[in-house]
Amino acid sequence: MSSTASLSLLQRYMNGNIVLQIAVGIVCGVGLAVLHPDSARALGLLGELFVKGLKAIAPVLVFILVMSSIASHKKNQQTHIKPVLLLYLMGTLIASVSAVLFSFAFPSTLSLVTSDVSQSAPEGIGEVLHTLLFNMVDNPINALVNANYIALLTWAVGLGLGLRHSTETTKTVLHNMAESVTFVVQFVIRMAPFGIFGLVANTVASTGFGALLGYSHLLIVLIGVMVFIALVTNPLLVYLTTRTNPYPLVFKCLKESGITAFFTRSSAANIPVNMALCERLNLDEDTYSVSIPLGATINMGGAAITITVLTLATVNTLNIAVDFSTAILLSVIAAVSACGSSGVAGGSLLLIPLACSLFNIPNEVAMQVVAVGFILGVLQDSAETALNSSTDVLFTAAACHRAQTK
Repeated sequence: MSSTASLSLLQRYMNGNIVLQIAVGIVCGVGLAVLHPDSARALGLLGELFVKGLKAIAPVLVFILVMSSIASHKKNQQTHIKPVLLLYLMGTLIASVSAVLFSFAFPSTLSLVTSDVSQSAPEGIGEVLHTLLFNMVDNPINALVNANYIALLTWAVGLGLGLRHSTETTKTVLHNMAESVTFVVQFVIRMAPFGIFGLVANTVASTGFGALLGYSHLLIVLIGVMVFIALVTNPLLVYLTTRTNPYPLVFKCLKESGITAFFTRSSAANIPVNMALCERLNLDEDTYSVSIPLGATINMGGAAITITVLTLATVNTLNIAVDFSTAILLSVIAAVSACGSSGVAGGSLLLIPLACSLFNIPNEVAMQVVAVGFILGVLQDSAETALNSSTDVLFTAAACHRAQTK
């Protein structure tokens, strides 16, 4: 193949429909896993490289974009962060209450297993808030290395406010840096079909679908609540905000953000994808450059659902009597705790012992539930992340569209 033909093929790929390309990658990944599992596991390297690339560039992207956006912000220039934060809060709380309703309507039980899960879970809400507070004042270099988004946002906002008084030349340099990082991000995102091909091939070849059959009822409840939030309550919140048909925007966010998040299983890794989608939606950059990374940290409706459903399933398994008012209290705790879950795969599972402590369930039992969560995580965590991440864009777009129509 000549160099000209190769270049033409590359250009066609780069300009092609990325959602269609991802769909082809999914089908090819499943096919390879079924036909040749060993090769599929080996090609999982492509998925690992893709996710690692997203995670590597995301902290730099957040830090540079937020700092540049605030530094370039002009006085009396309106942003829409407050309504976005309100939507984040309402969405997470509604998700956790919905999880209670579904758990009461379709009660689940667990076959508790022993587990060697080594991570330590937080002991109380105070510890979660303590961790969040101290994460804010982390060393900025350490925050970049460890992808501590709370600290990155804190430092970016602080430096951005200081740089608002700098010269136009300095602001131009910051803007150019932001554009350069965005260019790198766009290239990494275009590699998504190959990365998702590797992720799907490795996951299906390594775990299959047999591990999920024993927990099919619980998994259906979890996924059912998430689908209900994605297609009913979130659109309702968007309608009440914009007074327009929400579903075109809902489906666009699910398609262009949710699909990638489903396979990367990391809200943090999906930040670049969401940033690019906000740009295509022509949203206010001063708003989404802050709301998207912030949403990856605190907008955790899917995590609240997971914490609530698994905790109530544990309660049912142990035959602990729970009235509806106590379950609602659990939903509030789950909503608050979800804001402290990390933006990485399985982050919400480690907060289950915190919710279980409300019912005096021993930590040893709670950690067994965490182990069950990791078994379900093949689909549960993927769906949770897709809901969380797509909702970040959805609520940001709703707030921006409302402001534009005023």
